[in-house]
Amino acid sequence: MEEYKITTRSDNETIAIAQNIESEKFPNMVICLNGELGSGKTVFAKGFAHSMGIDEITSPTFTIIKEYTGGELPLYHMDVYRLEDSSEDIGISEYFDKGGVTIIEWADTIKDILPKERLDIRFKITGENTRVIILNPHGEKYNSICEAII
Repeated sequence: MEEYKITTRSDNETIAIAQNIESEKFPNMVICLNGELGSGKTVFAKGFAHSMGIDEITSPTFTIIKEYTGGELPLYHMDVYRLEDSSEDIGISEYFDKGGVTIIEWADTIKDILPKERLDIRFKITGENTRVIILNPHGEKYNSICEAII
């Protein structure tokens, strides 16, 4: 499995990566974000949403799933941190085929129900403002995106 690493030194650089990936978006795209608290997952999600024309994105911590339909494609932003495990099926997998883009924060929590084809992005804190962002594409479409943006 191919792995792509990018080092960012600011939120703006993380947002730029999100915007580059957003420019390659397609219906039923699934992006899985993992990494410790404060590593850049929500910064990425907001940057991606902003590129789609969605500005009012907030962390969905208490609602688990937020739907935004005002952009070019629907955006389904999930934060599954509070789920014990994926056996708490609250219909998450239904979103993968709804024609929008799904961004899942803390996706490792539900890895047994994630689609086979997806983009895994891991954020590692390596300094006060420095992050290493590791992209793991699963499937041809996602490989192409990584090659296009790196």
